[in-house]
Amino acid sequence: MTEYGSFPGARPRRLRTTPAMRRMVAETRLHPADLILPAFVREGIGEPVEIGSMPGVVQHTRDTLKKAAVEALEAGVSGIMLFGVPDDAKKDALGTAGTDPDGILQVALRDVRAEVGDDLIVMSDLCLDEFTDHGHCGVLDAEGRVDNDATLERYAEMAQVQADAGAHVVGPSGMMDGQVGVIRDALDTIGKEDVSILAYTAKYSSAFYGPFREAVGSSLTGDRKTYQQDPANVRESLRELALDLEEGADMVMVKPAGPYLDILAKVAEAVDVPVAAYQISGEYAMVEAAAQRGWIERDRAILETLLGIKRAGANMILTYWATEVARGL
Repeated sequence: MTEYGSFPGARPRRLRTTPAMRRMVAETRLHPADLILPAFVREGIGEPVEIGSMPGVVQHTRDTLKKAAVEALEAGVSGIMLFGVPDDAKKDALGTAGTDPDGILQVALRDVRAEVGDDLIVMSDLCLDEFTDHGHCGVLDAEGRVDNDATLERYAEMAQVQADAGAHVVGPSGMMDGQVGVIRDALDTIGKEDVSILAYTAKYSSAFYGPFREAVGSSLTGDRKTYQQDPANVRESLRELALDLEEGADMVMVKPAGPYLDILAKVAEAVDVPVAAYQISGEYAMVEAAAQRGWIERDRAILETLLGIKRAGANMILTYWATEVARGL
């Protein structure tokens, strides 16, 4: 008899014997309501456009976006986060297409709200990068640097037009200092007190954003290291968290998710508001690429990544697999 066998009561493996047993004792469970679908809508196209670096994800037309929203709702997904892709000719230094009431993002918000009403939470990315000809998340000064305070003025206007277009939730993702407070004031000023703010609290300057830039037709040259967070740092995230909460954030987010599960866990432990994590384009693309080559089991890998994010403390997960996974749960 082995030494371990002298303790017949201590056998954790008994709780792993069958699928039914493992399901019964599972400590972490995914539910469709945990999931939010990020979706892209592109101006001026008649058919969806495949995104080469994100197999299975498309730039939607207005009509196919409405269909995707209904499919997400029927699968039990909680929300949809919209990103607008304007015609290149409409991009300028101030990103004015992002605050045009008839810009693609605002039109799409109205379309989706008309389709799903209040049954699906309609979220809107609040950032200028898709709309600027330089591709940065804000207004540039004379030396080509992002001007924080000038950008906040644009964000305030952007929040108001998105709220007027029907957004239940706005998601300021530009990482400008003071953005949550300015947006909260702007929304309250026009009587949109019920519109929530999902703060991109810990958004890191990551190597995993590449496919997203294809998805939104980004014009960026250079990088965003002067305003997105340094991957080496933890305390910065907690400082950003405290500021966002003080300014009125209703929910907070960590982005990317997979490489920053330690940050996600620290944020989740520190707050009493809902915590989101964004499984970004590069995370999605890696799994899909490896699965296409037969290197991993696709469906198991998808669920494992999402379980890891949930286990680390996320209440909500933005993932491009949201509808697919929700249907299978």
